[in-house]
Amino acid sequence: MPAAQPTTVATKKASAKSASLQAVEEKHGLDLQSEAKRLEGLSPQERIQWGLDHFEGKIAMSSSFGAQSAVSLHMITQLWADIPVVLVDTGYLFPETYQFIDELAERLSLNLEIYRNPISPAWQEARHGQLWDQGLEGIERYNTMNKVEPMQRALEELEIDAMFNGLRRQQSSTRGSMPIVVSQRGRIKIHPIADWTDQDVGMYLNEHGLPYHPLWEEGYVSLGDWHTSKKLTDGMTAEETRFHGLKRECGLNEDVDFQI
Repeated sequence: MPAAQPTTVATKKASAKSASLQAVEEKHGLDLQSEAKRLEGLSPQERIQWGLDHFEGKIAMSSSFGAQSAVSLHMITQLWADIPVVLVDTGYLFPETYQFIDELAERLSLNLEIYRNPISPAWQEARHGQLWDQGLEGIERYNTMNKVEPMQRALEELEIDAMFNGLRRQQSSTRGSMPIVVSQRGRIKIHPIADWTDQDVGMYLNEHGLPYHPLWEEGYVSLGDWHTSKKLTDGMTAEETRFHGLKRECGLNEDVDFQI
């Protein structure tokens, strides 16, 4: 009989993810990998309607109000005008981002739900210093405190089972194999425009008279906090414009249970 293989950290993590995926699928009566394949052949609006039909009132959308966020905000609110729109405010967004939020919230009559870390930015700096300048470990800690934990609290308090967002595969290598629908931390996440190109986005914005983020024209292709977002310059990739080039994702889009 062959010797038993040692249980590695990676094996344990894979098993945990499989258990998490199974629990989510059983709760909602779905085979997510099969649904992900089927949804590939549908339009973004049909994918949104699928989410609305399956999660009846227990679905929201998240938005960072980044460069091209108006597309998803407009498209989804056309199908459910009062859908909760969860914004995690770190307190360090660009002034132009706050103005953009106000503009779109008024124009689209958004049902905005704003969540923050209960400890103010100034108090955080007094305790921990500027975490975003303390290497990858500091950035990870900052993101957990100011993005991941407030988002988890929002989902729990609003009793949300599923979430729409506007991520696209073309945005970075970390999103290149992103499915239309995934399981993440015990909930469903739906990416209605995952397969859209920059041209598709531009055409939709023009067709509906919607704006890009005001800093788009200044060379910001990926927008988050002012201290970890840079303009795209010659020789840089879009991924290098975030978090000093140390990582691409902020934690909100990590730890999904499968890829395609």
